[in-house]
Amino acid sequence: MQDQLKLDNFICFAVYTASHALNRVYKPLLDALGLTYPQYLAMVALWERDGQTVGSLGEKLFLESSTLTPLLKRLEAAGYVSRERSKDDERVVVLRLTDEGKRLKEKASGIPGCIAAASGRDAVDLTRLQSEIVALREALTEALLSH
Repeated sequence: MQDQLKLDNFICFAVYTASHALNRVYKPLLDALGLTYPQYLAMVALWERDGQTVGSLGEKLFLESSTLTPLLKRLEAAGYVSRERSKDDERVVVLRLTDEGKRLKEKASGIPGCIAAASGRDAVDLTRLQSEIVALREALTEALLSH
């Protein structure tokens, strides 16, 4: 029987260190765009669906508004997004890509391919791995909710 309290046997440690390795690969690519990784994720989500609310973006990215708001203010200051209060409900803030934010998508278009190449895995394997990690996240979230 393997030792359960051995660091190399922890799934959490493997995911944690893989995340750090991914961030190190992303960093020079994102530095060239002037974005941090969380800002990049926000932009990707807005490229997928422009005009969403801060709340819906926070849910998509698993970020609290206290973390998301300063990030969005920096994206707004950079000229990539605008934040507008909803006409229907002033408590709701709607995010819209600016023309510059839309143009940034073209500059970022090669990043996923660079990450895939750095992984040394083919598209099928990466898709399977991503699906397994999402399933793990969902199972862990469900376990938290059931306690």
